[in-house]
Amino acid sequence: MSIDPRRAEYLRTIGIDLWVPRAGALGGGAAAAACESPPAPRPIRARAPGLAEDTEAWQRLRAEVRGCTRCALHQSRTQAVLGVGPERCDWMVVGEAPGAEEDRRGEPFVGRAGKLLDAMLRAIGLGRDANVYIANILKSRPPGNRDPRPEEVQACLPYLHRQIELVQPRLLLAVGRIAAQNLLGTDQSLGKLRGRVHRFGERNVPLVVTYHPAYLLRSPADKRQAWEDLKFARATLARSLTG
Repeated sequence: MSIDPRRAEYLRTIGIDLWVPRAGALGGGAAAAACESPPAPRPIRARAPGLAEDTEAWQRLRAEVRGCTRCALHQSRTQAVLGVGPERCDWMVVGEAPGAEEDRRGEPFVGRAGKLLDAMLRAIGLGRDANVYIANILKSRPPGNRDPRPEEVQACLPYLHRQIELVQPRLLLAVGRIAAQNLLGTDQSLGKLRGRVHRFGERNVPLVVTYHPAYLLRSPADKRQAWEDLKFARATLARSLTG
């Protein structure tokens, strides 16, 4: 079975030297279909930007987040981190919170975890500068990269909800347990949330869960499962667009 050279390079980057499709890796039906070897992805483009009102809404949101004092994290952050990517596109990735490098640079998912996420996204034809919007649950870094506290999540979630309204994604990819649990309002484990299509918000946006890239750096044996999640997410979006 041949594989696109670019995809082979990206798979090596995320730690998969040779991928052999395994039937039923995510279960039966549609999940199994997502595990089959797909052709090289066609370029995915961001959708046309929204109306002038959307541009003004983004400007207001950026200003609010930059000056936010809703929780104590504003006292220790270098800067708030809103998000990165086209302001309207089909894919939106949501993580947990900025780390030290994100806090310094003002952009989500940079450093080693960000490079791995970029490689994972490129493997399915996505890029933060082209066709995927990336954000976090929290906009300010928790000290020592600790887990977000409930009151911090409660203060920040309205910002994320507004981002989702403006981006209007057709698929949400939650990376990591904390992002998935807070988006879905559940305490289920990551293992139970993976491999299923969830729904988010009034628009019932399909939501797929996978591992956080920082976790994958610590547990590289799970990178293959993350790759299955990405294929499952792509197949889920394809079905929603043609269904």
